[in-house]
Amino acid sequence: MPMQRRTFLSLGAATGVGLSLVGAGQALGRSPAARTVTPLDAPAEPFAVGVREYAWTRGDRRCTTFVYYPATGEPGGDPVTDAPVAEGAFPVCNFTHGYGASPQGSEFVIRPLAEAGFVVPAPHFQFDFGQIYSGEYSRDVSEIITRTLALNEADDPLAGHIDAAPGVGVSGHSMGGMTTHGLLTAWPDDRITAAIPQSTVDMGDPASEVTAKVLFVHGDQDPTCPYDQGRQAYEELSAPKAFLTFLGGDHVSFWSDDRFPVTCVDWMRWSLYGDTAARDRLPEDASGDDTSWEFIQE
Repeated sequence: MPMQRRTFLSLGAATGVGLSLVGAGQALGRSPAARTVTPLDAPAEPFAVGVREYAWTRGDRRCTTFVYYPATGEPGGDPVTDAPVAEGAFPVCNFTHGYGASPQGSEFVIRPLAEAGFVVPAPHFQFDFGQIYSGEYSRDVSEIITRTLALNEADDPLAGHIDAAPGVGVSGHSMGGMTTHGLLTAWPDDRITAAIPQSTVDMGDPASEVTAKVLFVHGDQDPTCPYDQGRQAYEELSAPKAFLTFLGGDHVSFWSDDRFPVTCVDWMRWSLYGDTAARDRLPEDASGDDTSWEFIQE
């Protein structure tokens, strides 16, 4: 039997299985979807992490965003508000949390990205189910990408520290994963060259104007966002693409698994820095008796 195009979720349906969907104006910076990534100098050592809050809007919609970034200081600590920015220019990789969550509650995946050399805008949304399916949050993230890229030329500490040349990355969990997948399908943003939708459902047909390396992460026993929906979204996309399955995993169980953030960092370093060593680490970093790793590079 063919898989259904989409599963429309409701809060009642989610809580009915004892889970909620948790943890989970665009002219500036646009360029053609097809691009060749010139390898940047991928950082060899981790950074400390700073964070700044921006009260952005899209029309009358609030898009409060916490931007995490490589900072000066000793690596390994908690993000420091308004810390000095580290020397260098870094690619942008958005992260969108899920229903009932927050950027602060998602730092287990945000912080490793910033430590590895990414500027990570992380919006704080009060999700509404209807607006997920009408594309409002995907459009919000596009606006947040525009605002983040604009910091490079603004009177802001991040000025001169953002590299838009390799395109941008997007990622997110659950409703954040749906928002992310929407940017590749129904509400496309052609600046995106890397994406990691986590625990998502299929949000539509792939958009021809987006050329991105896409990694899906999903538990195969997810009662909230059905695994077969993630599989359908994966099958519809062209390579390069990968799928990391946590066997027996539910909607959020892989959050406590170190392979999850490590694999995300590998994927973004390969996609946005051209770091082939990170690409080559993927099979080992994702491996285990309780995972399945699939990777189609071409």
